Amino acid sequence: MTSWLPGWSTTPPGSDDLVLAITGNSVVRVDGHWLIRWHQVAALATGDLAPVSLGQWGVQPLYVVELDADRLPEMMETIPLRDAILMMDDAPAEMLGTGFQVWQWWQDHRFCGRCGGVTGLHPLERAKWCEPCGIPWYPRVAPCVIVVIRREDRMLLARSSRVKRHFYSLIAGFVEPGEGLEQAVVREVKEETGLDVNNIRYRSSQPWPFPHQLMVGFFADYRGGDLVLQEDELADADWYNPDELPPVPPVTTIAGRLIREMAEELKQTQENQ
Repeated sequence: MTSWLPGWSTTPPGSDDLVLAITGNSVVRVDGHWLIRWHQVAALATGDLAPVSLGQWGVQPLYVVELDADRLPEMMETIPLRDAILMMDDAPAEMLGTGFQVWQWWQDHRFCGRCGGVTGLHPLERAKWCEPCGIPWYPRVAPCVIVVIRREDRMLLARSSRVKRHFYSLIAGFVEPGEGLEQAVVREVKEETGLDVNNIRYRSSQPWPFPHQLMVGFFADYRGGDLVLQEDELADADWYNPDELPPVPPVTTIAGRLIREMAEELKQTQENQ
């Protein structure tokens, strides 16, 4: 099976090189293929932004480029990135996520944030370069915490007030300046649920391209407090037994994996009692 090797190059794509074609927040596919030859879509590229290197797909150079949605032929289908990652088993999720994040960075740093001058390419690494300021502008990564809270033989699951899908998921939020990851867990849980937690322990992490997050996953134990929801964040929340879970995110997401890991931990605890 062909695989993706992340990398960086300042060389523009050749006619037969592969591109991940996007438009807005969607992936563009042709005949079910996630990647397209550059010569097939070069005339549809939007604006004056050239394709950006993503590395290699097998032995072929790979790039990301945005196409003009108004000029896409009927043979090309568009799939929202969130649907591709959450609902399609054949989606190369890591490559898609990286592609969207790199393209967002490419757009955001066309000009230097300090002097306003046009940025160029850094010759050695994935960065935009402002020659007068001597500043590299790297792709942004925003750390976020996401946590499963355990209370005896149950876990806390919550439904977002802003996401249309009816998944029950986990408490999550961005890390504030000057804040450690564990401190962010305590603060986010308190703000969104009114609960206090302790015994915070790291489990795993996942890049998440909405728009450029790094989700850092934790388990934590309930320490005290009553459940009081932050209404602009959560529509509902409750404690669930592992055998009676509501609909939860798929295993392709860190939320889905953490929930399933906690469910197994709770079941093992019950079996050992």
